[in-house]
Amino acid sequence: MNTHLHTTLYSLGFNTEIEKSLNKTDWQIGRIVAEHRERYIVNNGQRELEGEILGNLRYSASSRLDFPAVGDWVYISSFDDKKALIHQVIPRQNLLKRRAIGKEGELQIIATNIDYAFIVEAVNRDFSINRFERYITICREDNIEPILVLNKTDLITNEELSSLIHQIKERIPEVDLHTISCAHHSGLNSIRESITKGKTYCFLGSSGVGKSTIINTLHQDELMEVGEISESIDRGKHTTSHRQLVVLKDGGIVIDNPGMREVGLADSAHGLNTSFKSIAELSYDCRFSDCTHMHEKGCAVLQALEDGELNEDSYQNYLKLRREKEHYEDSEVQKRRKGKNLAKMIKEVKKRKG
Repeated sequence: MNTHLHTTLYSLGFNTEIEKSLNKTDWQIGRIVAEHRERYIVNNGQRELEGEILGNLRYSASSRLDFPAVGDWVYISSFDDKKALIHQVIPRQNLLKRRAIGKEGELQIIATNIDYAFIVEAVNRDFSINRFERYITICREDNIEPILVLNKTDLITNEELSSLIHQIKERIPEVDLHTISCAHHSGLNSIRESITKGKTYCFLGSSGVGKSTIINTLHQDELMEVGEISESIDRGKHTTSHRQLVVLKDGGIVIDNPGMREVGLADSAHGLNTSFKSIAELSYDCRFSDCTHMHEKGCAVLQALEDGELNEDSYQNYLKLRREKEHYEDSEVQKRRKGKNLAKMIKEVKKRKG
């Protein structure tokens, strides 16, 4: 183990798997606990430091994915009690990412080195089981265990809540579901009891669903800025604007994220197959191995749909997410082709000049 490794790093989620990936170096180890426009806060197990990326790391990065993100373990050297230089990102155990909407093919890091993801929706704002399935897909692509949270249950009747729970369980039966109300402090103990010391949990969801309020309640402190709710638009005026990692008093580690209205899929073949397990299992009985499950004769998926054994809404959402994945893959192929053609053209120009 690195001689500079402080035992309190374990309180930040350090474990034997991370230790195995370390290089022999005199650098210290820290974890990125906050990021705001390439400004970093690094915790080295003793204190939090302002982190600055070294030029070598900045110029050797081939994409945004090579830069540090909240949750990353990094090699650092500190030159005073307030600042540190970030030398290198330690290999990640996983990477939760999304494709940026409106930016063709560009990937954005949500957080790294995560064990579980709390996917939060509110009963009163754009509730969507499709969105639950979308988040589950990006989580399972990188082997992150999803947990569903239905918040603000005090705003609906018990009958309405029972109906929502039934709809969710019918579509997503294998994922744990917590129903809570921060306003009434109802159901929060079930979330608190599900959090294990030393494990990292990420909170995902749209703006205004109550992610920061949940974290504040779990921590019993006002850690995250929570805005007043505007009656006209039914959302917080000031919600989380940057990612932040917090260690709870009972030892669990949580990451809050800015609300994400849209979450684009990237390379999510594994995520789709595990999120829509029933469709993946049915596909083994399809007549053709390359069945699209849309019009082919002998398609087991379409047969199950016709027999009422497969939920129609879930099937339609699966097709939508699959088309999105295929579009991303086509974009990546085109991007690589353009890159190769450009490199070839530059080589020919240099050859002619020579």
